[in-house]
Amino acid sequence: MKKILFGITSLGLGGAERVLVDIVNELADKYDITIFTIYAKGELEKELSRNIKLKSLFKVSYSELSKFQKYVAMPLKVLLLRNKIYNKTIKDNYDVEIAFLEGPITRLLSTKNNKTKKLAWIHNDILCVFGNGIKAKLKKHIDKNIYRKYEKLIFVSSDNLDKFQKAYPNLKNVKQEDMKKEVIYNYINKEEVIKKAEETQNKEFDKNSINIVTVARLVKQKAIDRLIKVHKKLIGKNLIHNIYVIGDGTLKEDLQEQIKMNKVEKTFNLLGKKENPYPYIKNADYFCLLSYFEGYGMVLEEAKILGKSIIITDTAAREAVKGYKNSLILDNNEDAIYEGLKKIIMNGKNTNDKKIEVYDNKEIIKEIINVIEK
Repeated sequence: MKKILFGITSLGLGGAERVLVDIVNELADKYDITIFTIYAKGELEKELSRNIKLKSLFKVSYSELSKFQKYVAMPLKVLLLRNKIYNKTIKDNYDVEIAFLEGPITRLLSTKNNKTKKLAWIHNDILCVFGNGIKAKLKKHIDKNIYRKYEKLIFVSSDNLDKFQKAYPNLKNVKQEDMKKEVIYNYINKEEVIKKAEETQNKEFDKNSINIVTVARLVKQKAIDRLIKVHKKLIGKNLIHNIYVIGDGTLKEDLQEQIKMNKVEKTFNLLGKKENPYPYIKNADYFCLLSYFEGYGMVLEEAKILGKSIIITDTAAREAVKGYKNSLILDNNEDAIYEGLKKIIMNGKNTNDKKIEVYDNKEIIKEIINVIEK
């Protein structure tokens, strides 16, 4: 039985984290699997199959760290001491090591090991994910050399692949034609989503109003601040609706203050983390993902499984709704979002939700096995 190591920052609540848990649970009978996380105590750890091993570099959760530790001390330690950390905490003659998320874990697992096949998964838009400042340029320069050390790069969307090639047009030792073959869409356990969607949600929706739900980390990328502005303008025009945001993040306090300043506390709701967001998605009139940029938007597949009407901005997430008739793609600016939501609210409650089959999940597992084996 082959020994496989999957690495990720943590198993906290998140799209890539959810995908990884679903993948390893599917592969648990075929391979000897270990998950290595940089930070421990992730909410999704308890959902791993019993025969999957779990190791962590730091025995604390990411949320327990100070800002200095989160953004300076820990990332620098992983970057500068990665060879030492790898040899001490990871190296165990694995047949395959898979860095499942860009950033610190990809840098850590890039450490040379002649006995091990190295794969890296890219979930995000590399041109946007790290920003545009000096820090972002430094990360890009570092990662150019890091990605050269991997035998295969796996992208969760064609758009991600295109953006990566624009970011690193002259990446040596990685054949562009090989990279094009390694686009594998994210796997998701459909049956589990449908089952969990039947559970009770803690906060009931206003049945007399249109209810819009999004699931997103409270970070700049997700553009929740822009959505608050649009919501305020719509309420000001007496276009009554409710928005519910499931997720947590560094901008939580800033967004709460913005909601208070705009006096929309009754209609714009930050619900925080939810281990099970599916009842909220299922019971909403619309699901939206109105980010500045996306890698793919795994939560859109979950919304599709539940047959929801979906509204997105024009990002890489467009691949997730390709061929899905019950979706609307808006230009990625405040005016277009305002006009799109205005039209939806004026049309009244949505009654067209249907259960719609998405891509064949089992075929995706076969693709992942093929990458591991060849």
